[in-house]
Amino acid sequence: MGLRWLITGGCGFIGTSLIRTLQQQGEQYIRVLDNLSTGTRADLALVADFSEKKPLQLTEKTGNVELVEGDILDQNLTRDVAKGMDVIVHLAANTGVGPSVEDPRKDCMSNVLGTFNMLEAARYNHIQRFVFASSGAPAGEVEPPIHEELPPHPVSPYGASKLAGEGYCSAYKRSFNIDTVALRFGNVYGPGSVHKSSVVAKFIKQALDGEDLEIYGDGTQTRDFVFIDDLTRAIILAATEADIGGETFQIASNRETTIHEMTNMLVGILRQKSDVDVNVINGKVRVGDVKRNYSDTTKARSRLHWQPEVTLNDGLTTTINYFLKQRTTA
Repeated sequence: MGLRWLITGGCGFIGTSLIRTLQQQGEQYIRVLDNLSTGTRADLALVADFSEKKPLQLTEKTGNVELVEGDILDQNLTRDVAKGMDVIVHLAANTGVGPSVEDPRKDCMSNVLGTFNMLEAARYNHIQRFVFASSGAPAGEVEPPIHEELPPHPVSPYGASKLAGEGYCSAYKRSFNIDTVALRFGNVYGPGSVHKSSVVAKFIKQALDGEDLEIYGDGTQTRDFVFIDDLTRAIILAATEADIGGETFQIASNRETTIHEMTNMLVGILRQKSDVDVNVINGKVRVGDVKRNYSDTTKARSRLHWQPEVTLNDGLTTTINYFLKQRTTA
């Protein structure tokens, strides 16, 4: 028998990709909690047949996917939907540096109080495994590579809110013996990212719409890009590997890539695959952005038995093919 999964934000890019992978693995029971602010029912329908019922009427039939429309800020709802689950994968969040700078209070409420509510739901329902989607942002402006033992100094409200989530995960492991696992995602990209505003998805959409691609600053800032299929493998391992409760893992490519390098690669593939004329410009440095960011994934390799498999060139090619197909079938 498979596990019973509660996935918050399950209609989003990472959530639907995870659900697709779980469905391919056989009999898994999946319950999704999503407020549909980004992902949609149509996005979920692309990867799974699902039913939608009131929380107290939910069944637990293995192989089903059930959607509950609701918010992680609703403490009563979060307790209800977690009933009977084996693992919570907490993906729902206010994402990105820019939105957190524009509205830090909203970022705090969603990412801190929302995470607290989900941990309380795990405690209340005696759920032993809790996977938290974190980020490299808590580390802040440090000399990379980022690793799990660096003292955190977040630059943006987003980084601060994710650091708070990691702190609560650590506390709930040590106070309540819930096996929390925090995964610090790199810059995730890949097929299914149609709603994402991060740099890869944004640049592809802008290029296909004939818009200029604006790099913040001179493009020498670095990031660590991780392909979605590699990421979903890490999430499943975080939910199922033994003896990793209370741990934090960097989940990224272990490679430092400048935004300029990534953009050149992306533009080259786009010109190969389509007849778009891509223009790249440089704008102002964005408040809250760090200059260098890439991860040391040694701990994930040794303790989680995970390592990335997809190269940036292959991942960008697959992602561009996805967006081109979306345009031709729309």
